[in-house]
This record gives sequence, structure tokens and C-alpha cells, in this order.
Amino acid sequence: MMTLGGLTIAMGRLVDDNIVALENIQRHRKEGYSKFDAAVKGVSEIGLAIVASTLTTVAVFLPIVFVQGVVATIFRELALTFAVSLLASLVVSLTLVPTLSVKLMKTEVVREGRTGVKGIFDRFANGFDKSFTRVEEVYKRFLHYALYHRKTVMAIATVFFIVSSVSVVKIGAEFMPTSDVGQLTISAKLPEGAKLQDSEATVTKIEEKLEGIPEVETVFSQIGSRGGFSLGGNTANSSSISIQLLDLNDRKRSVEQVADEIRTLTKDIPGVEIQVSVTDTMQMGGAGSPIDIAIKGEELDKLKAIGMEIQSIVASVEGTREVRSSMTEGVPEVVVTVDRPNAAQFGLSAAQISQAVRGTITGTTATRYRYEGTEIDVVLSGDETFKTSLENLAQTPIPTPSGITVPLSQVAEIELGRGPVMIERTSQTRVIHVTSQIMERDLLSVTTDIKTKLNGYQLPDGYTYEVVGENEELMESFADLGMVLILAILLVYMILAAQFESLLHPFTIILSLPMGFAGGMVGLFVTQTPLSVPAFIGLILLVGVAVSNAIVLVDYIIKRRERGEEREEAIENAGPIRLRPIMMTTLATILGLLPMALGIGEGSETMAPMAIVVIFGLALSTVSTLLLVPVIYTIFEDIRDSRKRKKEKKKQITAPQTTHSV
Repeated sequence: MMTLGGLTIAMGRLVDDNIVALENIQRHRKEGYSKFDAAVKGVSEIGLAIVASTLTTVAVFLPIVFVQGVVATIFRELALTFAVSLLASLVVSLTLVPTLSVKLMKTEVVREGRTGVKGIFDRFANGFDKSFTRVEEVYKRFLHYALYHRKTVMAIATVFFIVSSVSVVKIGAEFMPTSDVGQLTISAKLPEGAKLQDSEATVTKIEEKLEGIPEVETVFSQIGSRGGFSLGGNTANSSSISIQLLDLNDRKRSVEQVADEIRTLTKDIPGVEIQVSVTDTMQMGGAGSPIDIAIKGEELDKLKAIGMEIQSIVASVEGTREVRSSMTEGVPEVVVTVDRPNAAQFGLSAAQISQAVRGTITGTTATRYRYEGTEIDVVLSGDETFKTSLENLAQTPIPTPSGITVPLSQVAEIELGRGPVMIERTSQTRVIHVTSQIMERDLLSVTTDIKTKLNGYQLPDGYTYEVVGENEELMESFADLGMVLILAILLVYMILAAQFESLLHPFTIILSLPMGFAGGMVGLFVTQTPLSVPAFIGLILLVGVAVSNAIVLVDYIIKRRERGEEREEAIENAGPIRLRPIMMTTLATILGLLPMALGIGEGSETMAPMAIVVIFGLALSTVSTLLLVPVIYTIFEDIRDSRKRKKEKKKQITAPQTTHSV
């Protein structure tokens, strides 16, 4: 899925270099150059810009290859596929495109009055050219206004960036988007000691509830098992029900909505603990529950009490579902407590008493009987009567060193109790977990509300809690991706500095990125999509994609200035000429990502945030490239000219003055 996702993301970007090269060749062809000269001049003029734009896009994914953790595991294949495919498109744009343009390109004049298919194409071409000419005229006026009202343009861009940044707080964040594959699992657990017939009756009740849900296609029930690999223990009280829903196109509700209805329908079934979980293909290597609070301490009773209090706190937060504690009631057991003073009077130790009880209840291996090469254990055990009740167990005879026997009740106390099913330790400290599912809210906002309420909860001395689960994965992944983003910007800057042979001009292009990020945040806010790991990958991808158009524009402005044009004149001439390839490459990338952004099909929700960020970010960064980048270019040129004047003035002041006498 990641490999195909990388190809899908690259689909629109693959043709960008070819569009820029072909458009430049076509422009020179219309200026009167021969096919061969137009191909050579067109590609040589734009070649360095194409190489730089492609290398910047490839470079942003280079840090992901070397990052560790879940992010690298999931997205390394996507990054490699995207990068290699772009490098291939670069080779094609510099070699195959000019070759084919010499062989195939025609520059015949569109003639009026032709009929048939050619006439239809002629009318369409004329209409498109007229429309695009009007767009160019409008753009020229906006560009002219921007160049002579630079403070206004910068103020508008700054305000928009601040407003879009604030919108991040409203959209929330999550680790990975929930993928709707139409699969649910219901876990039903009766109290310890329940019989298989009780579990079967409970599962039958749940199946009857499911019959009224129209989205349910198939139901598979497994009674008397926890599902998967159950190792040891009595599992007659545990059952699992696997549900397959109809295809996404054949149902009106999402899998989360169906799961919430099942929780409502089954919550009134008495004496059973029911948990409904949604199968998610992208929950790999992470926590099993979105909310997971680890409580650490030594005393199990105190841990249980603290867990119940924190469980009620978590359940009071809006958006939480199925709040559970890992500390269960435990397995029923008989507890034999040795009365050491009484035992000492009979000359008995705790070890002797426990050995005697064990021999009566479970038996002891007295010897092994060898028969035809096979050894058979000979087990001596007590009368079965002692196992039938506590009263009979109390009469278990315990032999004493003096040769007499005393009943167990004389040297020990016998009572019923419950022992823990499992004791979990972390760093040699006992720990229990309070977990919860979330519904109709994002992970970050729910976690923030839980932390706010827990801040007012006083823990006993020696007991601590920690919020782990998906929230921990979210924080670690965002920290890794933040480092990747910084490294990507640095790599892009170094590539631009090498191309333009300047340390100042790359800032002109780099400063177009904030508007691209602002567009991505606006896209998430408009579509009400939380910020997630794929969305963050989209922001990193914008670093390379958004600067491509700015590279093409700034490179051409510099070339026109080298021919002798003034600064404003070069900008106002270069902008309209580069408008067509910039618009074409932007539309190609946006249209290539549109199906992914729409989230068509089951499981497509995972990659949709990435496409949304790139589409909105690229759209706004294109506007920024056409209007804001020329303004930033003039500002940095003014800064450079001011520095030059200061240096020249300083040289004139410090230059030695010589006098001549006649």
C-alpha cells in the first residue's frame, strides 16, 4: 500500500519536468527557431532549473530513509518509490522529451473555418488561448500592484499565515487515521468459573442483537476462547465474535458508527463484559488502544483502587468509550494461611504443611514404573473427599514428627479468595493499565482533557501514572518528523545555494514555504481532518513540491536580468511567460492527488490527509510563487544593494589619500 501510495503521489509530479521542458521548447519554436535549435535552446535554458526543482523534491524524503521508529517502518518504501520515480522523470525530461519534440512537434497555425474533428480542436484551442490571455492580463495587473505595494502584500501574507496556524489548534491530532475496512470484533467475557453453556447463551443473545443491523454481512462466533492463541487456563468464560460489514459503497454508515450502535445494543446484557473493537490495517507496531494510562506501584489492592478512580475520571471525558482496567476480579482460589505458633507446637514448619496439602490435593510422584521402554509416573494422592468442600479440606491429615496426625484446621486458616490472573511489571515495578477507545473526537484533544482532569487527582506516595498508548507514539512520531522537516529545509537550501551560487537568493524561494504550510493547515481545517502522521508527511512533501515553481520563476528572472533588463522589468516579463508552465504543473499535481484526497474505496482514509495537505498547500504556494516570491526577491535585492553601497562607502572612507607637490 505504501509503494502504490508513493506512485500515486508522484503521478502528478512526474510530468512537471516534462511540462516545463516541452513548454519552453514550444515557445522557442514559435519564436522562429528550427526544431533542433528550439529543442537544444529550450532544454539548455531551463535544464538547471529542472534539475534543481527535482533534486529539492527528492531531497525532502532523504531524511526519512535514515529515521528510526514507526514512521520509518511505514513510510520508507513510499519515500524510496517517490524519489526514484522522480529521478527517472528528470532523465526523461532532459533526454527523451527534446528528442521526441524534434521528431513530432508541429507549430502549424490554427486556421479558422475548418470543419470536422480538426475544426473542433481549432475552436477549442482558440477559446483556450483567448481565456488564458485574459488570465495573463489579470495576473500582470496583480503582479504590477504587488511590486509597488510590497508592504501591503507582506502584511496580508503574514496575517493569513497567523490565522491558518491558529486553525491547527481547532483540528486536533491523531497518530494514524482510522481505516474503514468493514471489520469488527466483539469480545465477551463472563465471570471466572462460568461454564461453556453460559458463554454460548451470551453469544446467542449478542447474535440476536446483531440481526437488526442492516450493515452486517457475516458473523463468525468462537465460543470458549479468547481468540487467537490462548495459552493455558480455562477459557470457557471468554468468546469472540468477528463481524464483516457490507462494502463501503453499499452502506451509509461508517464502521465506527456501527461499532457504537453495537455497544449501545449490548450494554444491557447482564453479567458479561463486552468490548467492541474496530479492525484497522494501519495499527501496526503501536498500542492496542488509543488511550492507555499506565499506573505504577507495589500494592495490588491500592493499584486496583487507584485504577478504578482513574477509570471513572477517563469515562467522564467526552468521546471516550469502553473504559477498561487491566486489573480484573481475579481467579477464585482457596487460600491456606499457616498459623505458625500452633504449627510450632506440633513441630511443623510451613514447608511441611504445604507439602502435605499438595500431596493430598494434587498428589506426589512416588516412583516411576518402566514398562517396555516407557516410564510411567506412580502418583500418590489423598482421598477425593478432601477436595469436595472447604470443610472436608480442613480435615486433611497433616503428619507430625511425633508420628501422630492433626487436621489442617489445627495449624492453618482456610478461606476463599481471588488471585490475580496476571501481574505485569515495568522496570521491576507493578503496573496496571486503564484503556479506552475514542469516538467522534481526535486523540490529542481527548488526551489533553484527560491530562487536565488527572492533574487534580492526588496519588498516594510511591504511586505514579503515565499516559502511553497511541499518544506516546504520536508525540515520538511528530518529534521525528519535525527533525525530518528541518533537515529537508536545510537540504533544499543547500541545493538552491549551489544552483544560484548565492546565499541570499535561496531565501527568496524558501520563504514561500510558510504559505504552503498555511494552505495545508487550511485544507485540514476545511475538511475537518485531524493532523496525523500522513498529514505531516504531506507537509514535508510540500517543502520539495512548493519550491519547484519558485525555482523556475526566479531562475528565469535572473536570466532576463543577465540580458540587461531592469529588476522590475525582468520580473514583469518573466512572470507572465512562466505563468503557463507553473499553472500546468500545479494542476497536474493537484489532479493526480485528487482521487487520493477524496478517499475513494476501503482503506483509502490512511493516505487522504497527505493528499489534502499537498493539494491545498500547493494551490496557495502557487499563488505565493506568482505574487509573493517576486516581492520577496525585490526585498532581498534591496538588502544586497544596500550592503554593497555600505561596503563601497566604507572602502572610500578607509582608502589612503595621496598628495602630490609640484
